[in-house]
Amino acid sequence: MNNGKILVGACLAILLAIGLYFINRNWIAPITMHVARVSAMNAGGNHPVAPDFSLTGVSGEKVNLADYKGKVLMVDFWATWCGPCRVEIPGFVDLQNRYRDQGFAIVGISKDDGPEEVRKFYKDFNMNYPVALANDDVDQLYGGIIGLPTTFLIGRDGRIYAKHTGTTDISVFEQEIKMLLAAKPDAEVASFKPVVARWRLRNR
Repeated sequence: MNNGKILVGACLAILLAIGLYFINRNWIAPITMHVARVSAMNAGGNHPVAPDFSLTGVSGEKVNLADYKGKVLMVDFWATWCGPCRVEIPGFVDLQNRYRDQGFAIVGISKDDGPEEVRKFYKDFNMNYPVALANDDVDQLYGGIIGLPTTFLIGRDGRIYAKHTGTTDISVFEQEIKMLLAAKPDAEVASFKPVVARWRLRNR
């Protein structure tokens, strides 16, 4: 009888350990990693390295973060059905035209369900930079994309220097881009401060 109880107890302990392992792996650990990424991106004075991604462009080409090493890169999460995104994109097209030769690039990451609407939008708005379709992995890598547009500015050193959610004046992006373009390659711009806070205060 005692041996039976011991065996049952051992089996229950093993099952409990297995259950805790899977809970940690599939629930607790991902949440902890997500919180850590969000905290790192929002921490004052901290410039985390931009998470790598490889996505499929709307024309079937590969869009890889690694291909933009040494450039100042804007990564814009948007969608064709997003009104504020439609307001910003003509300004992004202009920024690409004016600063491309200085080492600036843009990658759009669309949250649309498929490429058809994006291709039409791309043509209608004369977009001049690559656009890929988002997936759950890249959303989580960048802290979880809740509101659109959400735009990141990445320096020549591959670090995230600014995150803007919602409509942001093009002049804000332009000032931040100029600061990052002036930096040395592979050097963290420790003195960088996002312009958006000052711009909003001035325009209240």
